[in-house]
Amino acid sequence: MKDAPKRPRILYVDDDPVLARLIQKALSRVDMEVIHAPDATEAYRLLAAEEFQAVVLDHYLPSGTGLEILGRMRAEGSKIAAIYVTGSSDATIAVAALKAGADDYVIKSATEDFLPLLQRSIRQSIAKLELEEAKARADAETRAARARAEMLLSEVHHRVANSLAMVQSLLRLQAQASGSEEVKTALAEAQGRIGAVAAVHRSLYLGNEGRQVELGTYLRTMLADFTATLPPGVKLDVSTEPVQVSADRAVCLGVVVSELVTNAAKYAWPCGSGGSLTVSLTEPEPGRGRLSVSDDGIGSTPLAETRGTGLGRRLMRAMVDQLGGTVEQPVSAQGTTVVIDFEAECEAVS
Repeated sequence: MKDAPKRPRILYVDDDPVLARLIQKALSRVDMEVIHAPDATEAYRLLAAEEFQAVVLDHYLPSGTGLEILGRMRAEGSKIAAIYVTGSSDATIAVAALKAGADDYVIKSATEDFLPLLQRSIRQSIAKLELEEAKARADAETRAARARAEMLLSEVHHRVANSLAMVQSLLRLQAQASGSEEVKTALAEAQGRIGAVAAVHRSLYLGNEGRQVELGTYLRTMLADFTATLPPGVKLDVSTEPVQVSADRAVCLGVVVSELVTNAAKYAWPCGSGGSLTVSLTEPEPGRGRLSVSDDGIGSTPLAETRGTGLGRRLMRAMVDQLGGTVEQPVSAQGTTVVIDFEAECEAVS
């Protein structure tokens, strides 16, 4: 069984005892309890000692005005609904009251409209305050729920990153135990692809957001793991600008870079002489990213042609297609350059 609605308690501040008694009787008939304060001193005492849902303030009081009471209430952080009443028709008083924090304004008159207007104003002001408080509670609950979700999501990314790291270790052990160079090469490439995905989850776990990746930082972290596996004499240089992308897009771009770097390391310097390998990330215009991987090796066949199984290039094209981007291999006098343009559709944060 639901509890009965709480009877509103109204503090009525006015130096006219006859009008105060009339208002007490009228509002009691609509289930409101009215407590009368004839001056500011009694009003302050009652506000400090008792609970009220609304305060009705007359403008002219024995000492000072209702504006002074209203100003003190708001300065002390009181959010009680406040309705300002006065017999003056001066609009500046109404404006001053509303600016001071009154929720509504009613002109006090001898007509029969005054009491119904006051009653309606009190109810509307209380309802408005209750809605604001309910919204504040809902907002706080939403923020708390989001914080819990972000924490759980971060933990998921942490566990996924750890699991993928374990898979990498197992592949590394399998490669070491194999007597076939072809198998070792295939397993090493698989490790690189898994590492590209694991690096995204590490970035999400360590970052401030659970849905976005700062692509430049992510690529630097991922490529740091490649340095130890590059052939002797190959120098890797990474240059990045800040570009925010969603986690899914970061995975695609990580796999693309992993394939291009691995391919260059395998084919750019067949004699083992080594050289320079450059990965560059820029933002040529807002919302657009550009990735380029360049080497100063012997050059390579166009992207339409393949060497080996062609799995790496098929993976790269699939990732670029998923990004809705383009991939080009411009003609260069030396080495090979592959350029990927993509849209950095980052999720908005609320």
